[in-house]
Amino acid sequence: MTMSEVKVIVRRNRPGTKGAEFCKWPEEPFEEMDSTLAVQQDPSNITAILTPPETQDEEVWKYEHLRQFCMELNGLAVKLQSECFPETCNQMTATEQWIFLCAAHKSPKECPAIDYTRHTLDARRLFTQQVSIRESSLGKLGSVCRRVYRIFSHAYFHHKTLFDDFEASSHLCRRFTSFVMKYNLMSRDNLIVPNMEDGAITTTTTTTTDAAPVATETTTKVTPPTGNTTESEA
Repeated sequence: MTMSEVKVIVRRNRPGTKGAEFCKWPEEPFEEMDSTLAVQQDPSNITAILTPPETQDEEVWKYEHLRQFCMELNGLAVKLQSECFPETCNQMTATEQWIFLCAAHKSPKECPAIDYTRHTLDARRLFTQQVSIRESSLGKLGSVCRRVYRIFSHAYFHHKTLFDDFEASSHLCRRFTSFVMKYNLMSRDNLIVPNMEDGAITTTTTTTTDAAPVATETTTKVTPPTGNTTESEA
């Protein structure tokens, strides 16, 4: 077969493509993908989707996965807006024992849960690169993962029906849990949403996550008059 006889599949919509023909190209087999686009494939095939292609730099792969998680998590954030109001969820909590301060401000402070969610998912702050990753950015992945995970845990413990509906179609919390365990980005003790990693996650009601911001990794704990524990992202 000559080169002129080889059919090249162009997987993009060319200018002038009719709506009925959008994205009508054949799917590329997962095992043939050699880029970070593999993270966008079948969300239920968790083992495959977390396995980087042989030619892919692992650090770029982790960074791109986290970026994809945040993109998809915006779907949950939109759903939360229908019932997670500042008046009813005026603090970012998961269980009743922890209040998380938001690191998006000059000085970390309490935010309503929906505002904490929006601030955490602000991709302009978190993701500025895709081709190569600075060494300084790699050390922040665990901190970002911990903050992102609080969105899942708040939704699970305070908006369970909404969480279950979103998780049934996206498998996002399950994927995220497997991801952080695979790459040791979070402690197992901090994963409090139950049954998200082969049944290994327990239903403990206390988390001791640090709440470090992107730039630092210091935790301050105080006991407010309410008896809850406040965790400062300072």
